[in-house]
Amino acid sequence: MTTKTQLTARRLGRTGPAVSSPGLGAMGLSGAYGPVRDDDGVRVLHAYLDDGGTLLDTGDFYGSGHNELLIRRALAGRDRDEVVLSVKFGALRGPDGSHAGFDARPAAVRNFLTYSLRRLRVDHVDVYRPARLDPAVPVEETVGAIAELVEQGYVRHVGLSEVGAATIRRAAAVAPICDVQLEYSLFSRGIEDEILPACRELGIGVTAYGVLSRGLIGGGTTGGMRAAAPRFQDGNREHNAALAARLADLAAAKDATIAQLAIAWVASRGEDIVPVVGARRLDQVGALIDSVRVSLGDDELARIEELIPRGAAKGDRYPSRHMADLDSERPLG
Repeated sequence: MTTKTQLTARRLGRTGPAVSSPGLGAMGLSGAYGPVRDDDGVRVLHAYLDDGGTLLDTGDFYGSGHNELLIRRALAGRDRDEVVLSVKFGALRGPDGSHAGFDARPAAVRNFLTYSLRRLRVDHVDVYRPARLDPAVPVEETVGAIAELVEQGYVRHVGLSEVGAATIRRAAAVAPICDVQLEYSLFSRGIEDEILPACRELGIGVTAYGVLSRGLIGGGTTGGMRAAAPRFQDGNREHNAALAARLADLAAAKDATIAQLAIAWVASRGEDIVPVVGARRLDQVGALIDSVRVSLGDDELARIEELIPRGAAKGDRYPSRHMADLDSERPLG
């Protein structure tokens, strides 16, 4: 008889909720990497939840509200308290789906949350976070507005996303921050210098997205938003895919896929880190969950470091116009 894999339980920082690890990123179910039928998206969400998953990560701008409506369908008839909803806000979109900047003013925070609660058909979200730092609004004002929503019961915990160490410290001086969402993978390790140490000093968790570098690690396709990603262009894709392929023998020795090895590597970086991995198909959900059984010893971790040294990947993780929006990419001082 086969023993069912059990997801790991981790807590989002000192003040945040207990969640399943890995969490499920829902962005890909709303067209980010190509079309997905709504019925298939609901099946993906159900498969994760039915296998003991609790952490669903979304954004009100994923599919311009479509993703929240999809999650609403998937949660119908289920116990709301068994799911941790992590919601990002603030990214503005045009009718054609174009990017139109960010808005994290206190009045906008309340407005965005109002619509998210309606679309999700819930009375609160568990973690609420600005998707990016709004350069026109002090982070203290944004966090203060979320903290008021916590006091009123509409939000349980304050999170952040793609911000640097200095911003994290400023935000934490206003209200408890449970976690910061950051891209972290074998191809993206910049947070190790300043951001991760600051989070650990303050007792703030990290929800790591981009764990598979949008499919470069583990054999993804080139559809959707990947077309504009520098790591998929100008020969970078071939270089990066070859880097990931170096893990093949070690993965095979662990009876795992390259993707599962990469997820296990991120999870191994600390109990305060929760990988958040996207899935668009049922087999991807199964692989995500099965990654939990992959444990890495010191020798194996050292071997991975040899195979993919830090900084070996070619290309920025976003196009230059979007890299400029990332407070997390700005050095201290």
